Amino acid sequence: MALIVQKYGGTSVGSVERIEAVADKIIGYKQQGHDLVVVVSAMSGETNRLTDLARQIDPRARGRELDVLLTTGEQVTIALLAMALQKRGYPARSYTGGQVRILTDDAHNKARILSIDADNIRHDLELGRIVVVAGFQGVDQDGNITTLGRGGSDTTGVALAAALQADECQIFTDVDGVYTTDPRVVAEARRLERITFEEMLEMASLGSKVLQIRAVEFAGKYNVPLRVLSSFEEGEGTLITSDDNEEDSVEQAVISGIAFNRDEAQLTINGVPDTPGVAYEILGPVSDANIEVDMIVQNIGDDGSTDFTFTVHRNDYESALEILQKTAEKLGAREVSGNNRIVKLSIVGVGMRSHAGIASRMFEILAREGINILMISTSEIKVSVVVDEKYLELGVRALHDGFDLAESEEDE
Repeated sequence: MALIVQKYGGTSVGSVERIEAVADKIIGYKQQGHDLVVVVSAMSGETNRLTDLARQIDPRARGRELDVLLTTGEQVTIALLAMALQKRGYPARSYTGGQVRILTDDAHNKARILSIDADNIRHDLELGRIVVVAGFQGVDQDGNITTLGRGGSDTTGVALAAALQADECQIFTDVDGVYTTDPRVVAEARRLERITFEEMLEMASLGSKVLQIRAVEFAGKYNVPLRVLSSFEEGEGTLITSDDNEEDSVEQAVISGIAFNRDEAQLTINGVPDTPGVAYEILGPVSDANIEVDMIVQNIGDDGSTDFTFTVHRNDYESALEILQKTAEKLGAREVSGNNRIVKLSIVGVGMRSHAGIASRMFEILAREGINILMISTSEIKVSVVVDEKYLELGVRALHDGFDLAESEEDE
């Protein structure tokens, strides 16, 4: 029928009972005639447990030996799942990343996949076996074990699907798809049947935690259809695919979803000279400290000076503020201020390309609720605003309502 790559996260394989349930689910697909490659994470909490062990030895533990330690979590899971499948009479074979030969660069703890040798997997599939692969890991050119960073099992699944030219990559998790926004904030949030790679990438980067950004990037680059499904209940999930198919373009929703990020902080330097290169003098030292800058606003005054505002992750706030204060002294700035009690609200949708006035409608909805906008950022398919953190839930609900994203009666 089809070649399917499935990925099961830590909560899906969090106990022996859940591993047994996953085995039953896999067999259900096998009985439909599908060829299956299954990627699994470590059991829920295991990676944290192993990391804590390492920190007890050395609080700064990282690099090669940490990767050797952390990859044992997935090795446990692949073996147990293969045993569960074999017990049920289905031939299965487990592989670590190194055994598959998932070749990565040598950036330990955050490696990137360079290539995959899928010959052994193809041979197993030809023999009717179910292949079980450890996610999150690979080996570098010298055979050293590497890990792909948190959430890297998603990337493993997508990369294997690309290498095998699979018909679909299915990501099984503890939610049953991608929603118009977080159902914990808006109870009426609706599960999307389909969303584009572009939209999912924006939503992932703007705060949606359903999929790892790198996995979505990989899927989009190699045009691997992704489907998000629940491990615990049946359903069609959400299909993430390209928007090449124009047949539904007439009914394309203007807005597909609302994302939000609580982990924002804002910094402002006032009264710096409005001269070429001043932006680099401000942001260069921040970048050198490996602090990622998100939104940027520059306001030019009448006196030949400029005010410069930008946002960073809340965890980087104190470090960035300290760097900015040193820069202010060097540039003779008037003052430096900061605010680590802000959030970012974003609307996302490919339908924006063909509809005018979406941003102004967003601003109108927020204004009606008395929500002041501190910063604005736009792209072709998204509009983001920074607001005070106390308005997060009110803002999300108002936007969800204002753009008619709630579950309609015919969908219920």
